Amino acid sequence: MAAFSDSRHNPDYFLLASVFVLTVFGLVMLASASSYLGKTKFDDSYYYIKHQLYYGLPLGLAGFLAGYFINYKRLRKLALPLLIIGLLALFMVFTKFGLRAGNASRWLQFGPLSLQPSEIMKLAFVIYLGAWLSNVKAKRASKISEGLLPFLVVSGLVAFLLLLQPATSTVVILLAAGTAMYFAGGARKKYFLVMLLLAVVGFSLIAYVTPYRKSRIIGFLNQEKNVEGQNYQINQALTAIGSGGVGGVGFGQSSAKTGYLPAAIDDFIFAVIAQELGFIGAGSLVALFGLLSLRLLWLAKKMRDDFGRLILV
Repeated sequence: MAAFSDSRHNPDYFLLASVFVLTVFGLVMLASASSYLGKTKFDDSYYYIKHQLYYGLPLGLAGFLAGYFINYKRLRKLALPLLIIGLLALFMVFTKFGLRAGNASRWLQFGPLSLQPSEIMKLAFVIYLGAWLSNVKAKRASKISEGLLPFLVVSGLVAFLLLLQPATSTVVILLAAGTAMYFAGGARKKYFLVMLLLAVVGFSLIAYVTPYRKSRIIGFLNQEKNVEGQNYQINQALTAIGSGGVGGVGFGQSSAKTGYLPAAIDDFIFAVIAQELGFIGAGSLVALFGLLSLRLLWLAKKMRDDFGRLILV
């Protein structure tokens, strides 16, 4: 991919090193964060890390190698089919292939392998928007009928299917990414005000008609209240992060993962990292993600092809 290489196909070593370090670090911390849960549920402290190594890592490596060796420009022709596949995958969570957990239908189950269609959509949505906005002749970034309205329709359809799961945070991530791409593609600034107004009104209505979303917003704004109910998880996470101090309590020594912190191996694994490795470890992780983002933006600035530039953005 041009994002990873120059005309001689030399890779961007900083980018590769960042991805490698983050992947290894993630696996190591998963091994630590999941040890108690694995032992409790399956009598195997290494159950979750083995599952990830057997089923997750090979697929990730296959995707990485495909992205490394296949010219990203070929994805332009696949943009619409990928979007359709992503939409169908989002719809399939409501069929017999869907896996329901915790009052949410966000996963597809195929034998021992489960996946979140929202992750497929993250990739498909970005590729589709990159191809759509890089069409110079259409001038989609500056016209309402050919640009803003179709963008809102596609974004609205994706958001609707995700909200039904429900996956509100994924909606925010995707719409934020899409908006960034849209304006990086040259959209008029006044469109941003229109989109901001629609977003505020839309999410306000959604929060109003779905009490649990409303309670989560209220809980976030008043984290010191209802600490045994709505705010239990966030307060346990904050306690774990704070107890890590500067240097942490030591690798594998987190007390939060032993039943005190729900979702310690996924949504709240950062709290385990902060408790075990302290401010130094957690801060280094955040800094590495920041450096990775800055590198991608720097590469985007160097790109001459609008499709590749928008994908990196």
